[in-house]
Amino acid sequence: MKSITEFGKMKAKKEKISVVTCYDFWSAKIIDSSNIDAVLVGDSSAMVMHGFETTINATTDMMCYQVSSVKRGVKNKLIIADLPFLIHRKGAKEFYNSVDLLMKSGTNAVKIEGASGNLDLIKELVESGIPVMGHLGLTPQSIFQLGGYKIQGKDNSSSEKIFNDALLLENSGCFAIVLEMVPSPLAKKITDELAIPTIGIGAGPDTDGQVLVLHDLLGLNKDFNPKFVRKYLNGYEEILSALNNYTRDVKDNNFPSEEESN
Repeated sequence: MKSITEFGKMKAKKEKISVVTCYDFWSAKIIDSSNIDAVLVGDSSAMVMHGFETTINATTDMMCYQVSSVKRGVKNKLIIADLPFLIHRKGAKEFYNSVDLLMKSGTNAVKIEGASGNLDLIKELVESGIPVMGHLGLTPQSIFQLGGYKIQGKDNSSSEKIFNDALLLENSGCFAIVLEMVPSPLAKKITDELAIPTIGIGAGPDTDGQVLVLHDLLGLNKDFNPKFVRKYLNGYEEILSALNNYTRDVKDNNFPSEEESN
């Protein structure tokens, strides 16, 4: 997938869309050779790559550095980048400068969390030729206001707000919307109503696609086991075993061998 138009075509054909996060060159090279449809350079990198407790520590400089690294490895996938925390509240100059830097670093589209207060900005970006992906439900940049990482839209009032916000984001020009940690029936209702694709994470099987953090699906964090993550590899144990096998061979003078020496 190289264009946002492919998202719409896949929804029309009822073909599911696979998205995975990516933050660096080496994993980008592997992903580019895979059947993954699109790449999200997420602000989750603040947690996954840098060890912060939330995504709010991601900065424009951090995101641009990672987008440029991913761009050097990805040649055949659509790249979407998160806009950092509060950047859309720091004035038009700083907001557009951040978007400009991200686009010039190599992203094809940007993702913005929430609808309230963002609709005019989204319209302006779209009118300027910049594809925008929305994000509703659990919006990690608002984690302190939401009271933690928990399901959103469980009661009628919050469910109705998320549904209406999805309509507003579509009308503002978003080409797709991430639905995170919302009840499956709500995700299905939104997906059925919208002409644009929905990408779920912890939102059930009825969205138009799914997104997962690369490190989660590879099982690299043995202590992170949320219900919505399926681990396709026991990466933590595999890598730990490889490191220990290497150390054993070095200490036993079994590496390098004669064949591996000059």
